[in-house]
Amino acid sequence: MIWVCEKNNKKGMVNKSMYKILEAKELTANIYFMVVEAPRVAKNCQPGQFVIVRMDKDGERIPLTICDYDREKGTITIVFQTVGAETARMAALKAGDAFHDFVGPLGCASEMLNEDKAELAQKKILFVAGGVGTAPVYPQVKWLHNNGIAADVIVGAKNHDLLILEKEMEAVAGNLYVTTDDGSYGRKGMVTQTIQDLVDEGKKYDLCIAIGPMIMMKFVCKLTKELGIPTIVSLNPIMVDGTGMCGACRVTVGNQVKFACVNGPEFDGHLVNFDEAMKRQQIYKTAEGRAMLKLQEGDTHHGGCGQCGGDK
Repeated sequence: MIWVCEKNNKKGMVNKSMYKILEAKELTANIYFMVVEAPRVAKNCQPGQFVIVRMDKDGERIPLTICDYDREKGTITIVFQTVGAETARMAALKAGDAFHDFVGPLGCASEMLNEDKAELAQKKILFVAGGVGTAPVYPQVKWLHNNGIAADVIVGAKNHDLLILEKEMEAVAGNLYVTTDDGSYGRKGMVTQTIQDLVDEGKKYDLCIAIGPMIMMKFVCKLTKELGIPTIVSLNPIMVDGTGMCGACRVTVGNQVKFACVNGPEFDGHLVNFDEAMKRQQIYKTAEGRAMLKLQEGDTHHGGCGQCGGDK
C-alpha cells in the first residue's frame, strides 16, 4: 500500500501543495460529485480503496471511497453525502478550489483483483448498492467490465430523486436492476426483495458484494446466508486517522477484532457483527462514549497499525 500525502517527499509519502478540484456538481439532494487533481493517488489506487481529505490545515478528516480514477489525467472522482457541518462546507467548494490534504490510497483493494481473471470470469457475481454505496460499487463493476467480465448490479434508493450514477452503472453492468423503496422508479421495494426475486427467477450467484448503509448490508447478508451466497461487504464506520491508531473503525469479524481502515474495508459479510458495529458507531460520536469504549476494550481499543502494541 502506498500512501500519498502532503507532508514530505519520503518514499511512499509524496508531496503536492494542494489538490485542485476540476469539477464539482450536485448529483441529487445532498449528494455531491467531485473530480480532484491527485496524480500520485490516481497512479496507485485500486477499486475498493479510499482517501481521507481535509479542506484546510484545521479541518476535520473526512474518509471517502474512491468512486473512479483516471491514471492518464491524474484525477480521482469522489462522491459524498452531506451529513454534518464539515461535509456541508465541503459541498460549497467549486471547480478551482482545492483540498489541503488528499491522503491515499488507503485500505485494501478489492479481493477480486487478486483472483485469476479466467476463473473470475466463470463466476456469477452480484453487486448490491444502496444509496451513496453506488459510488464505491461503480469502480469495481467498471474494472470487471474493462476485463471482459459481466456482473449483475442492483442499485437501490429511497426514491427516484435520490438515485445516482444510473447511466454510468448501466454502461458497465451486465444487467442493471434499479429499485426504489417507494416504487417511484424501477422495481418497488428494498434491495433484498430484488435479490430474492432474481433467485426465484432462476438466477444463481457465486458471490455477492454489498455496499451501502450498515442496516442494508446487515439484511442483505442475512438473506444471502439463507440463500447460500458468499457475500463481501465494504464497511464504512467512523474513521479518524486511517491507520488503525485511533480505534474508531474497530469491528468484530468472526469473533476477531479488525479495523476497517487497515484490515478492510472489505470483509466476509456473514462474519461481521453488524449489531455491535452499529451500536459502536453511535457510542463513538461523543467524548464520553469514546472514553467508555477505550476503558471497555483495553489493549484492543486500537492497534490496527501493527506498531503501537494494541494488537498484541
